[in-house]
Amino acid sequence: MDALRPVSRTLLRDRAYEALREAIVRGELAPGSVVKDADLAERLGLSRAPVREALARLGDEGLVETKPQSYTRVTRLVSRVVRDAASVVRVMHELAARTAVPLLGPEGIRAMREANARFASAVRAADVEAALRADDELHDVLVGASGNHAVAATIARYTPLIRRVERRLFGDAGTCGSAELHARLIDACEAGDTEEAVRVTSEIWRALEELADEATDPPDRL
Repeated sequence: MDALRPVSRTLLRDRAYEALREAIVRGELAPGSVVKDADLAERLGLSRAPVREALARLGDEGLVETKPQSYTRVTRLVSRVVRDAASVVRVMHELAARTAVPLLGPEGIRAMREANARFASAVRAADVEAALRADDELHDVLVGASGNHAVAATIARYTPLIRRVERRLFGDAGTCGSAELHARLIDACEAGDTEEAVRVTSEIWRALEELADEATDPPDRL
């Protein structure tokens, strides 16, 4: 098969979407900043068409907003929006835990413990990126074991909205989550205690809902 075949339009759109979403979540494109498809296309080495399509998708997901004939900008962090997203993500993780615990085998438990060890190590090293990555890997074990594709898709849809809050509030990785809470969750999963696993999962994700008010940006002046 010839590797040097034309890249599909869909792939370019997806590449643009993934790159722009990551830049927004990391804060490289700051909340409230105006973005232009021509500038973004140049930075990404793409044409404007896939960038425009990516921006439209990010608009649907609440990460950018457009005022016709005026501007397109990264959405500001608004407490109500963050709280709503965090609530949805929490409920989805609770459902994943409730479904997955009876299905988890030793390999799943081991994967969660290894992810938590990486999480704790990253926290000690003040490495926010590694801590968040390990946190995702731990919870992804339960999401994957649940086999619920709607749950996985919903979590993927709303997590970027709250991940911006995590990065802002957890600039010090030492405050980034809790390895002890993770350990309680893993112990409950290993014991087959579904109700305890759901309770701990709820405790973990409710913390983001409670932090939502601290994430509010200054009033809109555009």
